[in-house]
Parts: sequence; structure tokens; C-alpha cells
Amino acid sequence: MTAAHPTTATPITPVSQAELSQQLTAQLTQQRQAFDAAPYPSYDERVAHLTTLKKALLSHKTALCEALNQDFGQRCHNDTLLSDIMPCVQNIKYSIKQLKKWMKPSRRHSGLQLMPGKVEVVYQPLGVVGIIVPWNFPVMLSVGPLITALAAGNRAMIKLSEFTPATNQVLRQLLADVFTPEQVAVVEGEAEVAAAFSQLPFDHLIFTGSTAVGRHVMRAAADNLTPVTLELGGKSPALIAPDMPIDIAVDRLIFGKCLNGGQICVAPDYALVPHDKVDAFVAAFKQRFNRMYPHGVANKDFTSVINERQYQRLCSYLDDAREQGAEVIPCHDDARDDSQQRLIPHLVLNSSDDMKVMQEELFGPILPVMPYRNIEQALEYIQARPRPLALYLMSFDTALQQQVKTHIHSGGMAINDTVFHVAADDAPFGGVGPSGMGRYHGHEGFLTFSHAKTVLTKGKLNTGKLVMPPYRGLVQKMMMAFFLR
Repeated sequence: MTAAHPTTATPITPVSQAELSQQLTAQLTQQRQAFDAAPYPSYDERVAHLTTLKKALLSHKTALCEALNQDFGQRCHNDTLLSDIMPCVQNIKYSIKQLKKWMKPSRRHSGLQLMPGKVEVVYQPLGVVGIIVPWNFPVMLSVGPLITALAAGNRAMIKLSEFTPATNQVLRQLLADVFTPEQVAVVEGEAEVAAAFSQLPFDHLIFTGSTAVGRHVMRAAADNLTPVTLELGGKSPALIAPDMPIDIAVDRLIFGKCLNGGQICVAPDYALVPHDKVDAFVAAFKQRFNRMYPHGVANKDFTSVINERQYQRLCSYLDDAREQGAEVIPCHDDARDDSQQRLIPHLVLNSSDDMKVMQEELFGPILPVMPYRNIEQALEYIQARPRPLALYLMSFDTALQQQVKTHIHSGGMAINDTVFHVAADDAPFGGVGPSGMGRYHGHEGFLTFSHAKTVLTKGKLNTGKLVMPPYRGLVQKMMMAFFLR
């Protein structure tokens, strides 16, 4: 078993599970001791950390683009700038702008029974936050939670994905240029390292990844009663309503399915289309894809599947669908390149619940197209399944929009768009049920990584003695009669 040194993240000699746990525990202890010595970083200190991090991100943006291209085999720089680096830069700018207001204690109503007294809520940093990062957006999903953790005054340990080694190297250097290991530490390694990491007694642990792994993370964290934020996934539906022109629907949907080769937790996982518009949807999707990516698998703007394992998983889903009678339609004549793990979108018609494409989160360029007869049938189909991380409605019908907003559960929702709701800095992001728990981004993220401590302050006048024994005084009887009426 080869781990990575938690302070430098450079490879070290193979170690046992016990030795690995000792190394990680030592790093956590080091950070917690540093936190205990300075448990409430000032506003200026937090802004300085965020400002320096933003400068480091911008100075390393070319290196990050090149590293992600290397890790994926093909990932265009614009995809990385748009989906990894830009959200982090904007998040930092927004957090700095709002931080003074977030840090300010909030006054609360004390009520007559506590007068004269002042009640306020003070937002304290939790301590050390653990961040477990997936491979699909290794910059945004490591630096993004880090930004919010730092804004709340915490320190952080980050477990990077073993599937993005080139990007990890750049991130290690970037973070080492800005922070000491006592402030931010980077950990690398495979599944056993992730398991040991999730067992550490963090003050909060945030995990982004699959629902299956999320269950293991939550189980490991439970031994320490570590609070967790789980950003998972699921099968996010795109519902195209009868009133929506198909060309417009496809135009609003296709980028969310093609960005990063569809390897996005909030990508549309399947499309619900009126039964008499399925052929039009297929034609429009293929036409629009060919305008965006005219060279198919040879197009440099389309991202490859991250590795052989994921590529074979996606191909096996397509094979399973064909074997069970589905029609699989590639969106370009040059649809696959097995040697380079390149796969362009494939639409799947006549799919059933017995097929893997309808059982598993796809996390790639596959889109089942499900026909429906009426809108009630489509809504029932969504409601009968686990609550997804995202829900997309394509409709200009305001009554239907309101119905779906209030009656259908999902982590987040976009109307007449896909994916971009995640970029809203002033709004929470998170799942519900099988798609996750907890929130981060914006003010909700600051609250997630803070302890909201209620503080009651009394002055020299002690009104508490009015309710102390013996319980026979007239004042006590009058107070009880007043407050219990």
C-alpha cells in the first residue's frame, strides 16, 4: 500500500493501514493544535487567505488546463476555465464581498422572560474540515469547498482523487505556495487512503462522489460523530413539456450533457419527451451536436472519458441496452475511439427499467429518451424514483413551472436551462435523500462550516432569582399566570 505524505503529498514508501492512520492523525493533530492557538481568524486574515488563493489560481490557470488535458487524455482549455477555474475565482470574489456581513453576530429576540438580557448568535469556525474530492472537476470540487471553509475561519485537509495525478501535482504546488501545512494540507492515495481519511475525527467532512461511496463515508464518519455534507448524484431528469418547442429545448439542454463529456453529477441523465416529439428531439439533438462538435470523436472541444475503467463502464451500458432491445443512436458517424477512450453522445430509445442505463447514474455521454403521453404521467415517473440532485424543466407554462417547483423534490432545479444553476454564488447547492445531504456555496456554505452559538448576556440586574425556589411567592404566581395564559 502506497500512501502520500499528508504535509507534502509526495509519494512515500508503502505503509500498513495502521501506519497510514497514524500519519493522517498526526497531520490532523497538527492542524487542530494550530487552530486551538488561533481559533477565530480575523476578517482581515480570512480576506488575505482568500485573496492570495485567488492570485495563485489565476497564476496557475494555464498549468491547470494543461494538467487536466493530460489527465483526461483530451479536455479543452475552455471546459476547464469555464467549469473549474472561473467558478472558484467568482466564489472568492463573492465571499470576500459578503464576509463581513456573514461574520457579524446576529441579534435574536430575547422575549420578556429573559429581559433584561441580550440574545445573539455568534458564528465560530468549526476547526478542521476534511474535503474528499472526485475526479470529474478536481479544481472546483477541491478549491470550492476550501474557499468556504477558509471564509468561515477553518483549516482544511484535502484528499485528492488518485485518477487526476497531473492536476494533483499542480494543486499541491499552488496550495503550498499559499498555505502552510498547518493551514491547508493535501493528501493523495487510492481507496485505502480515502477510507482512512474518512475515519478521521474532523470537525466537519464534505464528500463529493457516488451515492454508493457516500454511504461508506457516512458510516465511517459516524464512529466519530463527525457531521457530514454529502454531495452525491443520481439520475437527474430533463422534462420537456408539451408547450416547449423542441429546437429550443435541445438548445437549452445539450450543453449540460456535453460539457466535460457528460461527466457531471448534475448533467441531464435522461430526457422525458412527449411521445409524438421523440423523433424531432433525436433529429434536433444530432443536428445541434454536429454544429457544436463537427468532427465527432476527433473534435478537440469534446472531453474524453477519464480512464479505461469509466469508458468500459459506459460501453457496457450501451451493450446492455442493445441486447435488451433498445435502439442506440450515436450523434455523429465518428462515435467511438476505443484507443483514446473517446465517446460522443449516444441517445437511447425504447429503454426500460431493466436496463442499466435506467438503473445507474450514467455520468457520461449517454442520454435515454423516454416518451410520455401526458404531463401527469411524466411527473409521476419522476416522483416514483429516488430524489435526484438536479431537475430540469423545459417549459414556458408558468402554472406548470410553479407545480414542478413546489411538488417535485430535487437537490436543485433549473427551468429552461441545465447545469448553470450550480454557478449561482448567492444560493445553496446540495442534494436531498439519495442525492446527498447538507448545503454549501454562498451564505449556507458559511453556516455549514460554522458553529452557530447562541449567547445570552445579562447585566448586573438578576431577574433569574424571581423564578428560584421557594415557589410560593406572589411574583412567581403572577409570572406563571402571565406566561402560561
